[in-house]
Order: sequence, then C-alpha cells, then structure tokens
Amino acid sequence: MSPGTHLVRRLTRFVMILALLISGGAPFALGHAGAAAPARSALIVNDAETTNPDLVPVTVADPNGFGITGRTLMAPPDTAISVVGANIGGPRFMTFDGAGNLIVAAQQDGVIYRYPYADGNLGQPEQLIAGLNLPSSVVFFTDGGQQYLYVGETQQITRYRYDPAGPVGEAEVVIPNLPTGGHSTRTVAFGPDGMLYLAVGSSCNICQEDNPIRAAVSRANPDGSDLQTIATGLRNPVGLAFQPETDRLWATVNERDNQGNEIPPDLVTVITAGANYGWPNCLPPDAKPQESGADCGNVTPPTIGIQAHSAPLGLAFLTGNGIPSELNGDLVVAQHGSWNRQPPAAPKLLLIEFKDGNPTGARDFITGWQDASGSRWGRPAGVVVAPDGSLIVSDDDAGLLYRIRVAT
Repeated sequence: MSPGTHLVRRLTRFVMILALLISGGAPFALGHAGAAAPARSALIVNDAETTNPDLVPVTVADPNGFGITGRTLMAPPDTAISVVGANIGGPRFMTFDGAGNLIVAAQQDGVIYRYPYADGNLGQPEQLIAGLNLPSSVVFFTDGGQQYLYVGETQQITRYRYDPAGPVGEAEVVIPNLPTGGHSTRTVAFGPDGMLYLAVGSSCNICQEDNPIRAAVSRANPDGSDLQTIATGLRNPVGLAFQPETDRLWATVNERDNQGNEIPPDLVTVITAGANYGWPNCLPPDAKPQESGADCGNVTPPTIGIQAHSAPLGLAFLTGNGIPSELNGDLVVAQHGSWNRQPPAAPKLLLIEFKDGNPTGARDFITGWQDASGSRWGRPAGVVVAPDGSLIVSDDDAGLLYRIRVAT
C-alpha cells in the first residue's frame, strides 16, 4: 500500500467523522477543562480491514545474546527490531523516569525492575521493588514537590518516594482494599488535571457487579483521597493514556467473551465523565440489549471498535523526538490475541491514525507473533515511547522486551 493510499484512507475516515459531526452526532469529552470533544464513533474495524500489505519481514536481532534466534516479525520497511530484555516473568506496563531509566512492572515475578537505557539498548536490570501482588502498571507523578513512583497491584495502589539514582522510599498505600478475583490488572494514570485515574475490570464475564469500582474508571487525588467512579459499563478497561494537546483520556477495553467470533468488538475509546459504556446489559458498538428488555437508552457508544476478542492492552501516543512525522500523533495499541476465537485473533501492534486529534483509520503496524496454524511465540502487552523515539514493547508470554525503531 503506497503512502498515497494511506492518505486516501485517512481522508475517507475523516470525511465520515465530519459528516457525523454535521448531522449532530453526540460528542465525547473527559469532563474537565481543556478536553475538546471528538466526534461520535465512525471507526469500527476488524482484522481483515486492518491488514497492511506494506509490511515486510524483519529479523528480530539479539544484540545481548539472550538466545532469541530465528524470529521474524512483519513491520514497515526499514524498521529495526531487537530484543533488549529477556527472562522476565510477565512484563506488563512500563514507563521511563527523568534520567532515562526504563521501569517495568513484572506481574508474574511480583517485581518492579529498573533498566538503564542508553544507545538503544538496556543494561542489567535492578530489582527496584519485590514481593508485590501481581503488579501491572507503573507511573510517575510529583505531589507536593516530591516525585513518587505509583504501582498498581491487584489489591491496592501504592506509591514510593523516588530517586533515579538510588532505592525507592517506604511503601505508602494510597488506595487500599481494591476488590480481588476476576480481572486482576489495576492501571494508574495521571491526567493534565493532576488527578489519579484508575481502571479496574469486572469480576466475571457477564454479571451485575455489587462494587461500583468494578468495570469502571475512577478518579482520585494523588494521595488517593476522594476516590470517585467517573465512567461505568467497561467490562475490563486495561490500558489508559492521555492524548497530547486534547487532554482526552483513552482506554483499551476487553469486551465480553463467548458471544461469537465477531461479537462484540473490543474497544479503544475515549472515556467520558458520567458515561455508561453498556456492560453487562448492552453490546457495543450499537448498544444492542444483551437480553430482551434491557434498557440501553443511556449507553455511550465507543470511539473505536476493533477485532472481537483481540484483547487490547497497552497503548501509547506517538509523540516526541525521533517519531517519524507521518506517525506523529497516531496511537499504537498492543493486541494480546484471543483465547476463545477460531481462528485465533493474532497478537500484534495496531496503528490508529489521527488527523486533527480525531481517529481516521487503523492498520496493522507489527505482526508475526502467530503463524497460520494459530501457534504463537509471543504476545505483546505493553508499549511505551523511549526518549529517542523508539518503542519499547513488553511481551508477557515470552518474557521479553523489544525495541522497535521505525525509520524517520
């Protein structure tokens, strides 16, 4: 597919969204100052629609001698991919500190690792924090002049005073007693409003929850006080990311299982304060009743629907030094791959294209972790933009970290 074809794709999607705006489509907004409202959803795609014939085979390099040989991924031309970390128990979400160190939440190990990052490679990891309960997310925030590292464990949110050149401080639990069982990830992000945002999944596939923090996104002060649910009906919201320049909060959502190969789509959606996204009573993208008689009149439609059962997890907006200009402002989503679809939805990185802050199209960005028979050798989970503009991608199935560098 030529660059001209990509441009036509973007313009076509943009015209569709513009038409909805003109016709009175309902807007989205996070609900705080500065969050301009994007258009109502017009972007629903499956794997067939995101197939990208421009991708070429790229050999995965192993500069550190981890023994990862003979692996190939499909990527844009002139992309370089290397394994920069290995032998990690369930690496999930990541962040960089101000000194350029990579912080990784290793869910199965129960450890937060710190890796020095220089010249496109990772040094030896340090066990920064150990003995944790399924840590899945890490984020930095400065509160009262003190920088903290926040860690999402399955039962609580904890923060630690942080020094990039030394150990962390004592654990301070800021949000205790989170419900356990069912979906275990607890994702924390900080918004431009200085507030803590928390995503907690459901306890089940389809059920009525008793705890309002379940299947929802909540908001609190940085010290964990005044925790309030702001958006509901999100079966398993996993990734959270604020979109630069718009202040919109985006989330990946794993929708319900066992409804069929193509029902319902998984979601990549703007989170609107006060919105109900339908779970468990209504199916996206058009709020079809799960059972006869369900009231679906107040359901907010998703911004984007992607391949059903593809399990989107981490997401990152492409901004900063070293990002190719044609990708600037676009969104990369890590799709973990299905467990209950035939044929299996493949693990991959999906690129969602944006124009003027609104999504206009989607195409496969990195594929190849699954072969034609459905056999897999890895599953991407988290993605973060490095200070040099490359992407660091975690693979919680193979226990690896990849560096992906797209030619500028």
